[in-house]
Amino acid sequence: MKETINSYEDLLRMLDYFLKEESEFNWDHFYSDRERKIPFFENHPDENLVEYMENGRITAGKALELGCGPGRNAIYLARNGFNVDAVDQSAEGLEWAKERAKEQEVKVNFVQRNIFDLKIEEGSYDLVYDSGCFHHIPPHRRMSYIDLVQRALKPGGSFALTCFVQGGELGGADISDWEVYRGKSMRGGLGFTDGKLKGIFQEFTAVEIRKMKDLNSDTGKFGTSALLAALFKK
Repeated sequence: MKETINSYEDLLRMLDYFLKEESEFNWDHFYSDRERKIPFFENHPDENLVEYMENGRITAGKALELGCGPGRNAIYLARNGFNVDAVDQSAEGLEWAKERAKEQEVKVNFVQRNIFDLKIEEGSYDLVYDSGCFHHIPPHRRMSYIDLVQRALKPGGSFALTCFVQGGELGGADISDWEVYRGKSMRGGLGFTDGKLKGIFQEFTAVEIRKMKDLNSDTGKFGTSALLAALFKK
């Protein structure tokens, strides 16, 4: 492997290498056993996403979901009038998502790709949604993530995400960005607070940041207070 830094991209690749533990996690293996007792394997949308729709904070348009996994939120958006592009790097997760969409007779454009390899026409989406992807993004890729969301959204568009609460029950490492590189690990995913999210996404207007509501699957929605739900406007 070339170990000379001649560009910003070379720098990013070097830092990716030092966090191999994260980049080599096998998402195909993770999604291959569909009977595993993983709360978000249930085919229910996030409760905060449903609330945004029901209270009119977001309205139907064109949506991009980052890290869609088995497609539960993408399918919900498509059922509610959105034209949806849903991206994930896991072939196994997307195959499951396609099966679900077919069963529910909804159309979603599922794309297998690393989100940083997406070619997006600037200002083409009304909504960018991320449920559980952001807390796996290493700090050195965060600027690229923000740029991706900025490019994707129309003026006035909405950006919403769920992510680990700092020190939460499901994960959420309470460490600084520098500690990530000292220890060469994100410890399974970084945790965030209201203040941290506002600081990271300061180019956006924060509409609401709260813990998700604890819900059981009988409600037809997914919710756990171990995750933060945030809604921003461009």
